[in-house]
Amino acid sequence: MKSQGIEETRLQLLRDVSGAFRPGVLTALVGVSGAGKTTLMDVLAGRKTGGYIEGSISISGYPKNQQTFARVTGYCEQNDIHSPHVTVYESLVYSAWLRLAKDQMFVEDVMELVELNPLKNSLVGLPGVDGLSTEQRKRLTIAVELVANPSIIFMDEPTSGLDARAAAIVMRTVRNTVDTGRTVVCTIHQPSIDIFEAFDELFLMKRGGQVIYAGPLGRQSHKLVEYFEAIPGVPKIKEGYNPATWMLEISSTAVEAQLDVDFSEIYAKSELYRKNEELIKDLSTPVPGTKDLHFPTTYSQGFFTQCKACFWKQHNSYWRNPQYNAIRFFMTFFVGIIFGMIFWGKGDKIHKQQDLMNLLGAMYSAVLFLGATNTSAVQSVVAIERTVFYRERAAGMYSPLPYAFAQVAIEAIYVSIQTLMYSILLYSMIGFHMDVGKFFLFYYFILMCFMYFTLYGMMLVALTPNHQFAAIVMSFFLSFWNLFSGFLIPRTEIPIWWRWYYWASPVAWTINGLVTS
Repeated sequence: MKSQGIEETRLQLLRDVSGAFRPGVLTALVGVSGAGKTTLMDVLAGRKTGGYIEGSISISGYPKNQQTFARVTGYCEQNDIHSPHVTVYESLVYSAWLRLAKDQMFVEDVMELVELNPLKNSLVGLPGVDGLSTEQRKRLTIAVELVANPSIIFMDEPTSGLDARAAAIVMRTVRNTVDTGRTVVCTIHQPSIDIFEAFDELFLMKRGGQVIYAGPLGRQSHKLVEYFEAIPGVPKIKEGYNPATWMLEISSTAVEAQLDVDFSEIYAKSELYRKNEELIKDLSTPVPGTKDLHFPTTYSQGFFTQCKACFWKQHNSYWRNPQYNAIRFFMTFFVGIIFGMIFWGKGDKIHKQQDLMNLLGAMYSAVLFLGATNTSAVQSVVAIERTVFYRERAAGMYSPLPYAFAQVAIEAIYVSIQTLMYSILLYSMIGFHMDVGKFFLFYYFILMCFMYFTLYGMMLVALTPNHQFAAIVMSFFLSFWNLFSGFLIPRTEIPIWWRWYYWASPVAWTINGLVTS
């Protein structure tokens, strides 16, 4: 790369890679670890954002435009990432809603194609904990992309982590997908004979990112076997041996050194390479009478529809999450009763300064304790959904703003109910002056308090690598909010160079508001 004018030392992951993937053809992208197969697929799919990429990619003869390309492709990641508290059917409706016009949705057809009808109303669940099995989750991953009606689908190791039976079911789903006329490319690490035989063509890479075979497999992989056995010195395949294992063994770096050959050079000089170059040349020319695909907008749906769809899914997710919401409301009721009993009837018994301080302490403890609980509890929920957000955003389903709006809106609804319960308990049991206006002012300040605590927890998860790290950062800032709230140290006693933080502390404003109410 220095010969091309790049001064920095860089690792070249792919070198002289060329090929063609066609409709109705299932292609296996195979290579040892470090061969660059996933890198190649990420480059083709437009998901590799770092580094230098040189060369050209064309779709139906037209130069690839990533914005358009993302709308006609699906990408099935190796890790099956889905919202755990929605059903299989809802997952598919949600994906189709955001990626197709309503009159073009064909969720039922896709469910039949990938054999998910028996699981229609099953919750997705968390991997390894509850809900769908690994194989069922793989099929759901494929279905979520299929409902967008893509022309091209990339699959990153669709059989990874599956036993033989589960892998066969997934490959049957993949085969059904190809038979609909779509272009499907799968990375496979070490496939079994049955899985390998399901593919039509092979794109084989060696360590260093070079192609050493690109062409048809043939029945029982005879074309692949004939190609490599024709190379002098390559050992013959044993009868009944897995062709996939054999080709990886004989094309290894050690065998290359032993035979003193370079399989990438042999391929570059072969008749197969010449045919592939002719195929690439033919497919790089647009068919007469066709025109390049163009979409007038970045996303399939408008801003309002994105907000509506995201809110619909968040509503279903929260409604079916008792571990979060039931515990939230139980804690609210329990803490409200405890504080109400401790400070019973003190609201109208303010005769001396100590009574006022006791009341101030009651409100300070009441909002800080439950507010901090909200901050902590929301983090695990947001952390799970964040990984789903990354997948959906990469798929071009929506922009970040509608997702953020939906998550804040659904939290606001549940926090409003939580605050109402808490306010009624505290206001009545502590014995504040029974006035509707004052009660709603009291409710308003506690609502704002719980909302900023909740949003603070959500923000930390968004800004940190994981919710464990977010919990550490949370404790640090909560300590400062506590210290500068004006309760532990009165504002007038805070050193003047730190007094600005009192006005920046939301807890201080909450206490001011509650006292005023």
